[in-house]
Amino acid sequence: MIRIYNSLTGKVEEFKPINEKEVKMYVCGSTVYNGMHIGNTRPIIFFDVVARFFKYLGYKVTYVSNFTDIDDKIIKKAKEEGVSEEEIANRYIKVILGTYKKLNILPHDANPRVTETMDDIVKFIQVLVDKKKAYIADGDVYFDVDCVSDYGTLSGQKLDDLIAGARVDENDKKHNPFDFNLWKETAEGVKWHTCFSDGRPGWHTECVVMINKILGSPIDIHGGGMDLKFPHHENERAQALAAYDNGLANYWIHTGWIGMDNVKMSKSLGNTIDADQLVTDLGYGVYRLALLSAPYRQMVNYQADLIQASKNQYDKISRAYMQLFRKLQISYGLVSPKADIKKCEYVKLNQEFIDALSDDFNISNAITALDKVIKEVNVATRQNNLTEDELVELYSLFYNMLWVLGIEPHIEALSEEELDLVRKWNEARINKDFALADNLRAEINNKGIIL
Repeated sequence: MIRIYNSLTGKVEEFKPINEKEVKMYVCGSTVYNGMHIGNTRPIIFFDVVARFFKYLGYKVTYVSNFTDIDDKIIKKAKEEGVSEEEIANRYIKVILGTYKKLNILPHDANPRVTETMDDIVKFIQVLVDKKKAYIADGDVYFDVDCVSDYGTLSGQKLDDLIAGARVDENDKKHNPFDFNLWKETAEGVKWHTCFSDGRPGWHTECVVMINKILGSPIDIHGGGMDLKFPHHENERAQALAAYDNGLANYWIHTGWIGMDNVKMSKSLGNTIDADQLVTDLGYGVYRLALLSAPYRQMVNYQADLIQASKNQYDKISRAYMQLFRKLQISYGLVSPKADIKKCEYVKLNQEFIDALSDDFNISNAITALDKVIKEVNVATRQNNLTEDELVELYSLFYNMLWVLGIEPHIEALSEEELDLVRKWNEARINKDFALADNLRAEINNKGIIL
């Protein structure tokens, strides 16, 4: 049984998919006017693990994450550079997809763009107007929050008690100060001609339309960073209730912030760290372990101790993986990591790993199970106490756990000449011919063979 903390109810609940053994998941993506800092990447890494875990359990996963490719910030940057909004968007979509690849993110099933969904957005807004859930005011269109009786449920706030500072603009056009923009008339930047006005859509409407168009609604899981819970996700849910009579998603999952000195990392504060530079400096494995180190709903405080601990963990993983891989290749040739796991101890460790992630994605406990596998590997490679089948099972278990965490070490297989050299070295060690073993080891080192 998989249990997930649902932001909508504030409880850990049993996960019950809409369709058996199938998960439809949508995670809000980037507004593409810049590259990613590490705070932007935490949801991307966490939900990549979520998707991988469901796939490991045999679910069919359809995972969609959008690009917001029209926005005031994009328009501002385009004006500053004297280029089109499309050029800015295309540039940074390419950069962000490159960051995903560097972080070993599985390709999403779709990365829709707002500008490619405009006809559907306009039709959706018209549906809300026709249902009297939205109203036109001087070329702008606003959603009427009073039409949703439980508005504020997702964010845990009552409409009457909502505090200032939640991106709410008071103006004379609105019936309620918390009514939000579905369409805004504008003379600045790229715009679309509609019966409302020449303008562009409001941010909160875009994801609702893309979800319904690609996945249908409701979906199983809607995710994103904690900062999106209000107003963005609250307003998405309100529109879905008004238009489709459903709450858009059955489970809402939100990740915590990345902090610097316990302060949320943000571009506006100037306390960000560039994601591409950091992954280049650390390697994707250390980077992922660092961002997965704390429970996903809590803040990860970026500091030297965190990075060092993640480096140590990754070194432990990579050393053990290398030893097992080389042992299998030297003794039995290259093997597939797809073996069935039958050995009792390994079945138990695999179940421990699954149970940890089934408990609201408890990655810390999953890594504890992984550490036990590493101990098994270290013993097996030192003592030669396992059969070929048992070694292959252990390799499969190790590989699969790492795959779920998004860590896939790439090791170059040894050539026949290199294998022969290593085998002679092993033979010399077994025969206690230490002088020959030392000479062969020196040759191995000179050839750059990693064992």
